[in-house]
Parts: sequence; C-alpha cells; structure tokens
Amino acid sequence: MDISDEGQPLDPVWHEISNNVCGGLAEAPSASWVAERFIGAGWRSQSGSSWESYEVETGWCRIEVDPTDGDTLLNGVVDPQRFEDLAVLLTRFGLRFSLELYDDDGELLREIEAGTPPTPHDAVPQPFRRLLAPFGLGGARR
Repeated sequence: MDISDEGQPLDPVWHEISNNVCGGLAEAPSASWVAERFIGAGWRSQSGSSWESYEVETGWCRIEVDPTDGDTLLNGVVDPQRFEDLAVLLTRFGLRFSLELYDDDGELLREIEAGTPPTPHDAVPQPFRRLLAPFGLGGARR
C-alpha cells in the first residue's frame, strides 16, 4: 500500500521551484512505512529515484523519502508557508525528525527538530546539507 494516486497532486506553481526542504527521520522503520503514513493522511505516493525510495506529494509539498543505512532522508519542495504543517504531520506519525527550509539562494531560513528545545536566536545554524553531501544531495539542488 505504499503507492497511491488518490491524493492531490503538487500545485503547478511549485513545479519550477528548486528543492527547498531537506531533513532526516531518526529510526523510521522503512521508507515504505513512511510513505504509507503519508498516504493515510491523503497524500499521493509513487516510486522514487531509487529502488527503495518513494516520492510523496500533496498540493503544497513534494518530498522524496530515501532510506539510508542510518536515518531516512527527506528532500523536496514545500510551500514555505506550510513548512510547519509538514513538521506537524511528521510529529503525528510519531517520528523523530529534523527539517530544514532554504530560500532560493540556498540559505537556511528555518530548522525544526522534533522533541528538542529550540536553538537560541544567536546560535549559528548547522546546515543539514553537509550530512547529505556523501549521498550527492548536499550541493546543487534539483
């Protein structure tokens, strides 16, 4: 049940936008399990760019759910006004996660980590993309 075209497709206004969200899911059982949770929330799902990854989408967000040896990685496009909605959804799924939102120039705008206190405003953000570099995801965004 990890493939579904029942949900709402990504709004065309977001088709030409570069990836602006990335993150990681700690201890998610599998990418398939994560995709099933999104389907249960009314999202669409299809096979992703690798054998075990999934692309999930709704009108305001499209993300790739990609398993690794450790955490499950997320990257894609989100309406910046709905960034918190994505975090709420992941929290509802019972997942520990880190999400980062970037602007058009690749500058970190916002970071949310589930279950951790917010960082002080004067703290220097540590971009998640440095962790994605070994997977070829940290440099240029799609």
